[in-house]
Amino acid sequence: EAWLQSVTVMSLELEQSGPVLSRKVSSRSENESPVETSQAPHCPPVINSGICIATVGLPARGKTYIAKKLARFLRWIGLDTKVFNVGEYRREEVGAEKDHHFFHPENKEAQMMRRKCAARALVDVVHFLTKENGQAAVFDATNSTRDRRKLILDYCVPSGIKVFFIESICDDPEIIAENIKEVKLTSPDYRYRDPEEAVKDFEKRIKNYVLCYETLDHIIDKNLSWVKIYNVDERYEANKIEGHLQARLVYYLMNIHIQPRCIYLCRHGESICNLYGRIGGDSELSDRGWQFARELKKFMDNQGMKGFKIWTSQLKRTIHTASFLSGTIEQWKSLNELDVGDCEAMTYEEIHEKFPTEFALRDQDKYHYRYPKGESYEDVVHRLEPVIMELERQQNVLVICHQAVMRCILAYFLDNSTKDLPYLKVPLHTVMKLTPVAYGCKVEQLPIDVPCVDTYRPKPKSVTLNRSPSAALDTVPEHF
Repeated sequence: EAWLQSVTVMSLELEQSGPVLSRKVSSRSENESPVETSQAPHCPPVINSGICIATVGLPARGKTYIAKKLARFLRWIGLDTKVFNVGEYRREEVGAEKDHHFFHPENKEAQMMRRKCAARALVDVVHFLTKENGQAAVFDATNSTRDRRKLILDYCVPSGIKVFFIESICDDPEIIAENIKEVKLTSPDYRYRDPEEAVKDFEKRIKNYVLCYETLDHIIDKNLSWVKIYNVDERYEANKIEGHLQARLVYYLMNIHIQPRCIYLCRHGESICNLYGRIGGDSELSDRGWQFARELKKFMDNQGMKGFKIWTSQLKRTIHTASFLSGTIEQWKSLNELDVGDCEAMTYEEIHEKFPTEFALRDQDKYHYRYPKGESYEDVVHRLEPVIMELERQQNVLVICHQAVMRCILAYFLDNSTKDLPYLKVPLHTVMKLTPVAYGCKVEQLPIDVPCVDTYRPKPKSVTLNRSPSAALDTVPEHF
């Protein structure tokens, strides 16, 4: 009895003292703060659940545009993300060439078929998030009724998956017409239809959806997590935003727009460090680097854009490259080159001689490798997130930056994997012109005719710790 009483007292004390903190120290750096997770004494450890992001809205409201853009952003920040487009499941099940009658709410047979396709997609969503270690699934469909949204919840919630709805509401005739013209006429649903007939049929399809459309309601749906977007970027309404990720998604959605614009990316002109094969540093431009700066002004003048913004890092070589340009120049610390820490201003040969193990470890996993007292590509991606947010808000911008930074920005717009990102080719004295289009980004590589060194180092064949010096330095570019 005494033993039972002591256990009971101890249990009460634990309950009154609050949750127990379990501490997990990251193995990446001794300087990083420990990570604490709140855990009740009687519960198993809490595991972060995946998230299903479900679009809501009538056809031609930009849902697929939002879905693809969100997926690209989530992959860029390091989350394993996949888009599940219910239209693709429908076309696989019943074929592509279905006219507007198939989407009428009184067509019960078609309704059952469409629900079946949605259920198939949801099975794949749950499998991806629970069995394939996926972290975010974007469920791209109209999801325009409460019954359909309940179906999503019924599949996801029992598996511990959080659901976040994004509703796109648009009553601007110009935006809707442009969406129909640019996107829907290239859809597999209308691949073999006359354009005029396709537009008429699609407009009738929209009217069928209107008949049963139920918007998210701040009273009826008060317990759900959702955000509403009105006319792309006119107004926003959010409800029960839970957690850091959902807050980031809302902030991201508040920054994107669909207005035509161009983003120009280039590296600084050739620097003294480039000539001698030294990485990092804050050196001056070479004579050819200054020549590039002058030619860059001519190039931008010929683009015929007025009022474009110019962004540079806070390092001399980007500031000097922008010195001949006309316009307001903003300096971003976030655009500074990847910090190479103890390897600052060293050549690859010197790094291999002094830190041979570190040199090999970087070749094994270039994206995640962090220089001693420096950064990794992954770190650069995280510090560039505010830059990406601001780029999404802007009109025409010229960004003058550095090799690693430019790779990270390009990877966002081109949806490159973390494996490919560190090896993207971004040569000196070349401007990349990015033009956002409906579901992606058009890229033009525009060299400026000023000679320069090549700083690109491909991944060597051997990445083992005991490789020979010649194998380690096999792909180092030539330099003085």
